Amino acid sequence: MKVKAVTLGCKVNAYESEYILSSFKDRGYEITNDIADIYIVNTCSVTNTSDAKSRKVINRLIRENPNSIIVVMGCMIEANKDMEIPGVSLIIGNKDKNKVVDLVENYLKDKQVRKILYDNFDDTFEDMFITNMTSHTRAFVKIQDGCENFCSYCIIPYTRGNVRSKSKEDVLREIKTLINNGHKEIVLTGIHTGHYGEDNENYKFPDLLKDILKIKGLERLRISSIEITELNDEFLEVLKNNPVLVDHMHIPLQSGSEEILKAMNRKYDMKYYKNKIEQIRQIRPNISITTDLIVGFPGETEDNFKETLINLKEIAFTKIHVFPYSRRKGTVADNLPNQIDENIKKERVKKVLELSKELEIKYMEKFINQEITFIPEVKKENYLIGHTGNYLLVKLASSEQLNHDEKYVKISKVEYPYVVGILTK
Repeated sequence: MKVKAVTLGCKVNAYESEYILSSFKDRGYEITNDIADIYIVNTCSVTNTSDAKSRKVINRLIRENPNSIIVVMGCMIEANKDMEIPGVSLIIGNKDKNKVVDLVENYLKDKQVRKILYDNFDDTFEDMFITNMTSHTRAFVKIQDGCENFCSYCIIPYTRGNVRSKSKEDVLREIKTLINNGHKEIVLTGIHTGHYGEDNENYKFPDLLKDILKIKGLERLRISSIEITELNDEFLEVLKNNPVLVDHMHIPLQSGSEEILKAMNRKYDMKYYKNKIEQIRQIRPNISITTDLIVGFPGETEDNFKETLINLKEIAFTKIHVFPYSRRKGTVADNLPNQIDENIKKERVKKVLELSKELEIKYMEKFINQEITFIPEVKKENYLIGHTGNYLLVKLASSEQLNHDEKYVKISKVEYPYVVGILTK
């Protein structure tokens, strides 16, 4: 039988879907990108738009594949536990994802439609282990699940539960296996990645980093995202002394307005955020720092937005991922007054994107005439294309076949979104 996964949302979902597909493959199923007998839909619910997109995908699959087995799981289900979806064979939330193959095989035996949901999450990390990933260069490893920050706009603490960490032994064993299978770069991911170990008294995130960085053959270690409040002195010491930890960090800001940060229930103010960024740049002067930003949060005035723009320019992010605020039923922000008009949100998104591109190009231009290394990930026409450690997207004119070996290039110019490399050795 053929199996296909449709994944919406975050890198954690992508990792989980990859694990589920590998589990089906191990049982003798065929993985496909075309028409399938079994569809796995891993949903997202971070915004109302995400919810709507998930529903649209599910309804299309039901309509186009009436005889297929359709499994729906993930955050949208957790956020809408009373939802009924006629035409779906199996509904689960964010628990039992590592049992999907067994659950599908039970359905094949008895044709019994099941909806399996729980009132809460226990303290056990639902373990998954991947030996190889679709990408030949970058491999994601999920080390943590859950979030306890309860930002006022966010539904995820309710859909993912409390913080739970993968055992250090399993993390290290999975990374060693991926490296031995040819992966050049490991990306640590989780719902609240830097909170790894908060459920363990004696072993925190910096401890895990130090152990990972001892693994022979690891060329790059990247953190998918980390909160500014998790960049303690111990973490900064690891950053200072380990060049395998790449020159790129994604650190969500969410707003550059003091008033809006408080309303969002973020755990820092602008002074704290800027001081930490300064500390990082003292250690790594050329580091790329990217961020997430929400505009149009309830009560965000024009002055608040101008304050945000000023702070974005001052911090000089390399790239800003900007999102219009989306109301989520069940969150504190959904009930706040002074909800912002959608047209105003769109205009603010546009202004931030313009600033982001300006800052990104300025950062790229710093590397003109410098020699850097990158790992090719794809070949398009006559170019090898891939990322540097600091996440510059390089294109190199080349007639050779894609082999994912590190290349040394000199940057000649910027052709946004690329920097153009000339092979040096």
